[in-house]
Amino acid sequence: MSMAASITAIAGAYLLGSVSFAVVMSRLFGLADPRSYGSGNPGATNVLRSGSKAAAALTLLGDAAKGAVAVWLVRAFGPPFGVGELTVALAALAAVARPQ
Repeated sequence: MSMAASITAIAGAYLLGSVSFAVVMSRLFGLADPRSYGSGNPGATNVLRSGSKAAAALTLLGDAAKGAVAVWLVRAFGPPFGVGELTVALAALAAVARPQ
C-alpha cells in the first residue's frame, strides 16, 4: 500500500467534503448567505428558510453526494496506486468530517 496515495486520497476527500453546497446554491440562486440567518448553519434547512425549495433540494443532493463521490473516486482510481479498503473507509469519513 502506498502511504502517499492514501494520504492524497484522504486529503482529496476532505477537500471535496469541505465544499458548502448551501453557500454555492445560495450564490447561484441569488439568495442571502445561509450562514447569516436562521440557525446560521450552512445546510439545506437553512437554505429552505430563504424560500427557495429548489436551492434547498440541490443543497441536500450535493451534500449527500459528497461522500458517495469521494468513495467512488477512491475505489475507481485508487487500486493501481495500492490504495485499499481502509483508505476508502478513511476517505468516506474525511468527506463528512466537519471542522468546528
